Amino acid sequence: MFAALLSLAFAPVLSAQSEPSAAMDATALVRRAVQHRLDAEKNHPLIRYVVQRRDERRVTTKEIIETVDGDVARLMEVDGKPLSATAERAEMDRLNALAAHPEMQERRQKSEQKDAERVDRMLALLPDAFLYRFEGMTACGAGQCIRLSFTPNPKFTPPSLESELMRGVAGEVWIDETQERLARLDCHFIADVEFGFGILGKLNKGGTVLLEQSDVGEHDWELTGLTLHVTGKALMLKSLSFQIQEKASQFAPVAAGLKYRDAIQMLKQSGP
Repeated sequence: MFAALLSLAFAPVLSAQSEPSAAMDATALVRRAVQHRLDAEKNHPLIRYVVQRRDERRVTTKEIIETVDGDVARLMEVDGKPLSATAERAEMDRLNALAAHPEMQERRQKSEQKDAERVDRMLALLPDAFLYRFEGMTACGAGQCIRLSFTPNPKFTPPSLESELMRGVAGEVWIDETQERLARLDCHFIADVEFGFGILGKLNKGGTVLLEQSDVGEHDWELTGLTLHVTGKALMLKSLSFQIQEKASQFAPVAAGLKYRDAIQMLKQSGP
């Protein structure tokens, strides 16, 4: 759900500008960065990459391949060690079953599309949901980023329950100076907020979210880091706890038009 928190009018000497002008320029910059991201989605190249995920229980490493039929993944390691013979057979059986039952992949692809649409809706709200302020320049990646702080815009009216969480979030956003792409979103919950991502719930004040994006080649910006420390309740009864850290790496292009069964064969040939 927190992917939704995702998304050169800059004057080095802020004292030369009035505060309203600086705020308007910062908002315009965020608006352009969001639009660049949405535009890039239309021509997004298919890739393969590795994700290491650390949560309260274990550390897993997966290889993921994007296809025109949705993503396909293979579990490679658990707690830094290759799978046991039994676990490896189970993973191969899972991939074989996926290849034999395309309806399973179709359901997964539909779920991915719904998530992507939700992210797009949330991203489109970023320029209006917050008030932005220039904080300076900072090194990021191979270049420089414009660092902005943000706080909830009191005039913003969330159009849906899922966007209610924007009322209680503040933090910083970094935007790559050259490409005007979102490079970092570092935020914290300054109030308890309700959410409605398929289920009703509440996220507690004090939680933090860190998203990092990078140019992985050919101006393709991908999510390379995610850290969540968030607690709350689902349906106002069941406790929720997200203590997760993910790092993505080893990005490489794959053939345009790649089908999911072909990706499965590629994953089966990969070694730990």
